[in-house]
Amino acid sequence: MKAVPVSKYAPLEAYLRESGQEMISMTFGDIEQVIGADLPPSAFKHRPWWSNNPSNSVITNSWLKAGYKTENVDMAGKKLVFVKTAQYPPAPEATVGVLEDAATAPAGAGFLSSAFGALKGTVTVKPGTDLTDPIDTTWNATR
Repeated sequence: MKAVPVSKYAPLEAYLRESGQEMISMTFGDIEQVIGADLPPSAFKHRPWWSNNPSNSVITNSWLKAGYKTENVDMAGKKLVFVKTAQYPPAPEATVGVLEDAATAPAGAGFLSSAFGALKGTVTVKPGTDLTDPIDTTWNATR
């Protein structure tokens, strides 16, 4: 049987999942204690490192999978708040477009369903908007 690699951030996912609290305030040092390792230097320098974008990093997926998102990230104070959200990825019964037989499912079908669900509500199009209309009728062709 092939061993499945475990993320170094798996302990954070377990910690958040097991807490069940609506809000969890943590310092960056607290997170390092939970994972048993130092955070990378970018965690201390770049606010986007703490974004809730699932394609951001492995640690982001740890808190998203546990059902949390980051808020009130204070880079100077080296602290943040994890806030309970809907489960990510969606529970199987909530996933749109799930194929009945996983053996016949195309590769990546589960990921696509999760991705579409994760993007739900991020864009609003006003009623009557024709998305096929060009936004600028001037086409400056240069050669």
